Amino acid sequence: MHHRFNYVREAPGAYEAMSSLEQYLKTCGLETQLLHLVKLRASQINGCAYCIDMHSKDLAAGGDTMQRMLSLGAWRECPYYTDRERAALAWTEAVTRIADTQAPDDVYDEARRQFSETEIANLTVAIATINAWNRLAISARTEPGHYRPPASA
Repeated sequence: MHHRFNYVREAPGAYEAMSSLEQYLKTCGLETQLLHLVKLRASQINGCAYCIDMHSKDLAAGGDTMQRMLSLGAWRECPYYTDRERAALAWTEAVTRIADTQAPDDVYDEARRQFSETEIANLTVAIATINAWNRLAISARTEPGHYRPPASA
């Protein structure tokens, strides 16, 4: 695959705005590992190799298991996820596939049992953000494999 262009160089203001969303999410109160799990699942759905590489490495750096990462596509069938994670994953799938799902009430109601309204709002921002990153990385053909998690992860 051929890398097409670099957003940092060609659209620095847009890249900075996206990075500001990421900075916000780091301080929004949602668990870091939960955010990486959600980002990995959305990236799997969207087929974003760069983001799959990134968020699987971030999860591993945070101590998550290979079993959970490899089973993420079948999370409904596996006992490895908490009720809170399951609600977040269901909401992630609904919001990522919004054109097909329209974010159904039953999925929202389950998320609401696990998250406050503020947390759901922040979770939805996280999902929207990773979906935007996926679209940016896929369209630019950003090459996976080079990402290294921050030392603090």
